[in-house]
Amino acid sequence: MSDDHTMHSFETRAIHAGNTADPLTGAVVPPIYQVSTYKQDGVGGLRGGYEYSRSANPTRSALEENLAAIEGGRRGLAFASGLAAEDCLLRTLLHPGAHVVIPNDAYGGTFRLFAKVVQRWGVDYSVADTSDPAAVRAAVNDRTKVIWVETPSNPLLGITDIAAVAEVARGAGARLVVDNTFASPYLQQPIALGADVVVHSLTKYMGGHSDVVGGALVAADAELGEELAYHQNAMGAVAGPFDSWLVLRGIKTLPVRMDRHSENAARVAEMLTTHPRVTRVLYPGLPEHPGHEVAAKQMKSFGGMVSFRVEGGEAAAVRVCDRARLFTLGESLGGVESLIEHPGRMTHASVVGSALEVPGDLVRLSVGIEAADDLVADLKQALG
Repeated sequence: MSDDHTMHSFETRAIHAGNTADPLTGAVVPPIYQVSTYKQDGVGGLRGGYEYSRSANPTRSALEENLAAIEGGRRGLAFASGLAAEDCLLRTLLHPGAHVVIPNDAYGGTFRLFAKVVQRWGVDYSVADTSDPAAVRAAVNDRTKVIWVETPSNPLLGITDIAAVAEVARGAGARLVVDNTFASPYLQQPIALGADVVVHSLTKYMGGHSDVVGGALVAADAELGEELAYHQNAMGAVAGPFDSWLVLRGIKTLPVRMDRHSENAARVAEMLTTHPRVTRVLYPGLPEHPGHEVAAKQMKSFGGMVSFRVEGGEAAAVRVCDRARLFTLGESLGGVESLIEHPGRMTHASVVGSALEVPGDLVRLSVGIEAADDLVADLKQALG
């Protein structure tokens, strides 16, 4: 649907890839093709390859082309949610008897998918600290088909050396999957570092405005992309045309938003490190963060997510969440507005009692693009 933008900078690709002017009217924004089926010029005479919108839709095609371009992959696919994308990926790559290495810090919904859904299909998993390539290697066995990584991780902001774990995956004959949701393709390019597939919750930074739910897969090679596309159509959990249009709109401002998210998060993290009621700040931009050097090597900047622990335990952490005013108490992340949550009771309730259980005194922030002074002031008053 568009010209080749592979030689252009990220900012240019984000705006132009997949966004060819409409040939009928010249509209500079792709139309929302709110349609289920398409007129054929005789049996099998498809116009542009479109026959039914589960299989392909022009608005979704524009988004998928854009996703591949900004992640540096060969094929992008858009889904109804991040978990729908993950489900399609796992059922494409795995089979009963297969084994997966998953991180010891990950989104609760991802863990639930492995522990409560995929495992019932006869797929085993092992938990490893993916920030330690040796630990990942030790978790691999002769049935391992996938090594799954989140970096930065959710909610503890752990950092994994993607290139190092990619070497482990290649040695094991396994696929490396990287959930790039926290960083976004603007800050981090996992495929260039050796990943086979990148996963996104488009709901977060890619959409950027808390008004759409979606997911994506970007494959490094065309053959795997075709396999994923086959399963996407067969399973049917595709992104709708309006949701695709909203994400395309969000991606156009992704670079400028991520720069502001990162700047504001650094200000917030700096304040938290000096607050007497904060016992630990988890932000890869801090020099004392154990993954700081790796993050500085593989990320453009350190992103908009900050977690911290407070003295007084879980009750104190919940009080901080309740006292915040400018930070909205809510799940999700990556929108222009700042959010605060208690992972143990909210986004990560599904990992309670598992190896991925998060501390009760933990608070997670999605730092938005408001004035940094206002955000710092709100947190100070919330902490008391």
